Amino acid sequence: MLVSVIIPCRNEVKYIEECINAIYNSSNIDFETIEVLIIDGKSNDGTLQIIKQLQQKYPTLKLIENTLQLTPYAFNLGINNSVGKYVQIIGVRQIVKPNYISNAIHTLTNNSEIWCVGGKVINVFENNDSETIAAAMSSWFGVGGGNFRILTQSAFVDTVGTPMYPRAVFDKIGLFDQDLVRNQDDDYNYRVTYAGGKIFLNVDIAVKYYVRASFQNLFKQYYQYGYWKVFVNKKHNTLTTLRQLVPALFVLYLLSLIVIAGVLPNIYFGVYFVGMLIYILSALYAASKVSTISTNYFKIVGTFFILHLSYGFGYLEGLMQFVILKRAPKNSSKTLSR
Repeated sequence: MLVSVIIPCRNEVKYIEECINAIYNSSNIDFETIEVLIIDGKSNDGTLQIIKQLQQKYPTLKLIENTLQLTPYAFNLGINNSVGKYVQIIGVRQIVKPNYISNAIHTLTNNSEIWCVGGKVINVFENNDSETIAAAMSSWFGVGGGNFRILTQSAFVDTVGTPMYPRAVFDKIGLFDQDLVRNQDDDYNYRVTYAGGKIFLNVDIAVKYYVRASFQNLFKQYYQYGYWKVFVNKKHNTLTTLRQLVPALFVLYLLSLIVIAGVLPNIYFGVYFVGMLIYILSALYAASKVSTISTNYFKIVGTFFILHLSYGFGYLEGLMQFVILKRAPKNSSKTLSR
């Protein structure tokens, strides 16, 4: 078997068929050399019925139950039950373009220094809110300058969204950390680079991604990203990136504004408030670069605030929980937010 595609899944009846068909319809590769492993977390919305129907069409389509309903556990189940020389990990809402798998393999075989490759993301919107969220996340101001989501040229990066690894990588550095509800890919790719491998974003390959459309879930998701980022840092006893500090510093700045508002004279408070003015002007400028006729300009600005505030508060709680109090992760934080 040439490539194994691992897909964690739970209640994705709307997208599962398109996702699977896209993989088996890949170009420049025989579909008999592809196996797809659906690691399902006890779906109850009709997803399983669709998978079983597709198994009649695709003999190499496998279904495995994810009893723990945890993403890193699903990854490891898939890896342990797969046989492909290359391992591709994608989400159900990520629909690979026809050349994705073959070109990803080509990238890995042509450069032994690359241990992980991924492609660019083409967003598909379910409503105006999802378009607003996607616009904010495609901005340097929203997610940081080194993020793979905003790059337009192929480059070495610190992580990618739809990774393919040679199987030999798992033999060298092991499997995913099952203690990480979030940031398991962040942790794993840090281990890749620490071991001497490189991660490559190839913009000539792409996935279509159906963007989720809930600001509430976005807040929960990025809160968890910030919270678990500290856990990863503590595990490796280092800062995996410097840009992760910015949202937490921003939250501390906002909290300090509240504290000193009634303490400092107006003139000094006004000077201190300049930082917030710079943030607002930067957000307005960044929103103007990514807004379209169909997206709400000021909602993009608000989405920037959600991204930074949620990640920052999550990061600060992680510092308190893991570094200062030296406690284990809270049970409530182990529930995955989508």
